[in-house]
Amino acid sequence: MASGRGAAISLAHRLSERRALRTRRPPALRTAGSSPSPTIYYLCPDHAPPSGGIRAIYRHVDILNDAGLSAAVLHHSEGFSCRWFEHSTRTLGAPSVVLSRDDVLVVPEIYGPFLRRLPREPRLVAFSQNAYLTFEHIAPPLRPPYELFEAALTVSPDSAEYLRFAFPGLEVAIVANAIDTAVFHPLDRAPGKRLALMPRKRPAEAEEVLRLLGNRLRGWEVERIDGVGEAEAAAMLRSAPIFLALGRREGFGLPVAEAMASGCFTVGFPAFGGRELFDPSFSTAVEDGDVLAAALGLAEAMERYSSSPDEVRALGARAADWVAREYSLARQAEALLGFYAELGWPASRASAPTA
Repeated sequence: MASGRGAAISLAHRLSERRALRTRRPPALRTAGSSPSPTIYYLCPDHAPPSGGIRAIYRHVDILNDAGLSAAVLHHSEGFSCRWFEHSTRTLGAPSVVLSRDDVLVVPEIYGPFLRRLPREPRLVAFSQNAYLTFEHIAPPLRPPYELFEAALTVSPDSAEYLRFAFPGLEVAIVANAIDTAVFHPLDRAPGKRLALMPRKRPAEAEEVLRLLGNRLRGWEVERIDGVGEAEAAAMLRSAPIFLALGRREGFGLPVAEAMASGCFTVGFPAFGGRELFDPSFSTAVEDGDVLAAALGLAEAMERYSSSPDEVRALGARAADWVAREYSLARQAEALLGFYAELGWPASRASAPTA
């Protein structure tokens, strides 16, 4: 019986691995000569559900086009475009695009197992939004061929340090994520007793923390944010004074930054790349996976909010102000355009948009 269960688990693992690899296989890409109008293409999977990484790709392309450069999101299929957030981003399908040696192809780290399939004609740039995915689905001792890349973009000092250690000599630039404060901002009045969380990365730990809280949740509503669009997620975060961070091996910690921008007092796991966000003056970081510490931190924050809501709201407002300042769209644009200028791209015409 035990061996049968083991075989079933092994089969399920292999099937899961195959499904994951399918999403990491790049589309067929054609190349030919040079181009009179070079373009920066961001390769992007046809992934319809909400994904912060894909949102970041679209934002990069918007910044470049707004600055007068030619850029596009390059999806696998003709006509595919994300619908879970508002945008007018230029998107193209791989079947209709012919890459030239003058173009730049920006490749997310998720394509790591299949990097050798990339064409050599365009200039290749890695875009690692989570360096902890670099070796995922690549059997040891094999390594992804990052020597193909002219340079790498990443979103945090943590991921930059990882990449520089793994690939000595690789030029790595940090372009921090931006939080759009027109979307993510605090409520103008005290929210109700709600605890928000995004359970997708750590559903078991999420449920364990809630069970540990037990009767302390009486009178509180738990907002599970999962599979909703950007505007709806922002509204749910605004409606909650406290957020439980459930990241795992993150390159940055976008949900935490969005929660803080929405005025939430945040308790939970920094998950490596998110450590830069957890200022102890307006948040509570706990050791990775320590569900008891997370529950204790939440219980304290909830009790504090019940007795002195304005005090907790003030901490949330401090977090929102800090995120708005440190992760502004203007700062992101300045860093991104500076990267392409260093790459020798014609960025002299580009100017960063104002905040």
